[in-house]
Amino acid sequence: MGKKITRKPPNYPFWFGGSASCMAAFCTHPLDLIKVRLQTMPRVPGAQVSMVGTFFNIVRHEGPIAVYSGLSASILRQATYSTARFGVYAKMKQHFSPNDEKLPFLKLSAMAAVSGWIGGAAGNPADIINVRMQQDRANPPTQRRNYRNAIDGIVRMTREEGVNSLFRGIWPNTLRAALMSTCQLATYDQFKAQLMKLSFFEDGLVTHFSASLMSGLVATTVCSPVDVIKTRIMTSHDSHGIVQLLTDITRKEGVSWMFRGWVPSFIRLGPQTVLTFIALEQHQKVWRWMHNDRQQ
Repeated sequence: MGKKITRKPPNYPFWFGGSASCMAAFCTHPLDLIKVRLQTMPRVPGAQVSMVGTFFNIVRHEGPIAVYSGLSASILRQATYSTARFGVYAKMKQHFSPNDEKLPFLKLSAMAAVSGWIGGAAGNPADIINVRMQQDRANPPTQRRNYRNAIDGIVRMTREEGVNSLFRGIWPNTLRAALMSTCQLATYDQFKAQLMKLSFFEDGLVTHFSASLMSGLVATTVCSPVDVIKTRIMTSHDSHGIVQLLTDITRKEGVSWMFRGWVPSFIRLGPQTVLTFIALEQHQKVWRWMHNDRQQ
């Protein structure tokens, strides 16, 4: 009898996740900007604030191109944060499952959380600049930072506020990144595996779309409170700690602050998650085609 051959899963390049995320971020950046504006907008009793109204308010007062404010920082954030988290997650899966056997969800979640924490720390400086550049035009002229681009923002922040400023909000940011990665990476793998058990799903675009949409819904809901805290800390001109911030916003806004901006968050994160995983799957498909072609 012939010896059974065990085929190892492909060893994809580390940067695939970051590349796919950058592509998705370019498409969804205006939605991310609206989410940040809604999360940081002062609450006025009786005022009706909507995502559509915020969008048209930005276009009317700042110009159409303003919806892409901070794009360079958004791309830099994905190039650091997502490259690290997707890359570490893929390497950990390869290490713990060298023969591509199915891993339990809890183990996938733990690996996703660790990779997300690493990615959050790696992308923290770019994340601060991203939030600040998106919010900057909404600030009074005397409070605007006027960063020219992401690199200029990091250089100026380091020079004007010290090196420690690059790690401002790192704890809520890494917590959010760990939650986000667990809700995106682990749940995507789990949803995809469950869908593939059904006869009318195969490893194709419909399955990738469905699994990524469901993981985006989970990620938005779980990460919303941490996302609001992270945004408030990064845009603040004060140096209050997390406890003080939580006390202040709960006293002023009640517990509803935890899901403030949820709709634009999902409208952004849903397409962001879908586009990221579809782009990642296509990266891998092309790589497998090129790899197999060389083997022939």
